[in-house]
Amino acid sequence: MNLTFLGTSSGAPTRQRNVSALAIQPEQGRDWVLVDCGEATQHQLLRTGLSPLKLRAILITHVHGDHCYGLPGLLASCQLNGRTEPLTLVGPQAVWAYLQAVIKHTEMRIEYPLEFVAVTASLQMSRGGFHVRAAPLSHRVECWGYRLEEAHVPVKLDTARLQSEGIPPSPLYGELLKKEQVQLAGGRVLNSRDYRVPAYPARAVVVGGDNDRPELLAGLCRGANALVHEATYTEAVLQKVGPEPQHSSALKVAEFAREAGVPALILTHFSPRYRKASRKPSDLSIEDVRREAAAGYAGQLYLAEDLETYTISREGRVDLRAP
Repeated sequence: MNLTFLGTSSGAPTRQRNVSALAIQPEQGRDWVLVDCGEATQHQLLRTGLSPLKLRAILITHVHGDHCYGLPGLLASCQLNGRTEPLTLVGPQAVWAYLQAVIKHTEMRIEYPLEFVAVTASLQMSRGGFHVRAAPLSHRVECWGYRLEEAHVPVKLDTARLQSEGIPPSPLYGELLKKEQVQLAGGRVLNSRDYRVPAYPARAVVVGGDNDRPELLAGLCRGANALVHEATYTEAVLQKVGPEPQHSSALKVAEFAREAGVPALILTHFSPRYRKASRKPSDLSIEDVRREAAAGYAGQLYLAEDLETYTISREGRVDLRAP
């Protein structure tokens, strides 16, 4: 399972960071799902191996421009590149209204089936190799977080059960994986479904939109391997800015991830005020964000950079993939 960050800045792009977009791809196949689509997302895609024609769903967290201004361009390019397969767009109703206005006033043409699904707390759908659920968040506009859980987990035989029932290893084991029923020499019939189990637990990642209450993601985070969440500010800057923007600090997210028992935390959506390389002592650094998060969270901690890909192994470990 791969997570490729196409943009990690909040509000506006910087020389090193584009605005929000995250591509999520299952282990097998070329299908993928996009969470948010900030301006120039399609330009970022040109620097990856992801094909827009294999995109199965776009999940938009909220209507703010740094999360959806890239949507019309990406959809238009899919049309120009000859897309014919359906594409699902999930998000608040305001996102659909925005897109319809762009289509109307720019004479944009989309001939492939484009399905819009208004996100609700009862959302349950499967696209691109994932089961998708959602939860409402706390921001200045309607905003949502999404959980993407692996939909197709290989099965293996419960060999311990077979042997406990006096059925030793034999070619019959292979038949149980291929057939629905297998008859033993003595006439007993085994139903294969009774002896098939997942080869490993389904992997899951939770992606939060802009949100000043990380605890609202507690339900989605149960059993998840990783949480991707905005850390727009450090706590000191958040206190100066005040509550009106309704964003989270690195400390607030880290403390939630620790309390929720999430094994891995990937922070993103950093304010442009945090520089990758400080020019003078008074500059704010992205390392300030890292230190604050590390003080509140002892699990696997990452601060995402544009075009980085993180893998979630079958054992559930999150690692940064080598370039």
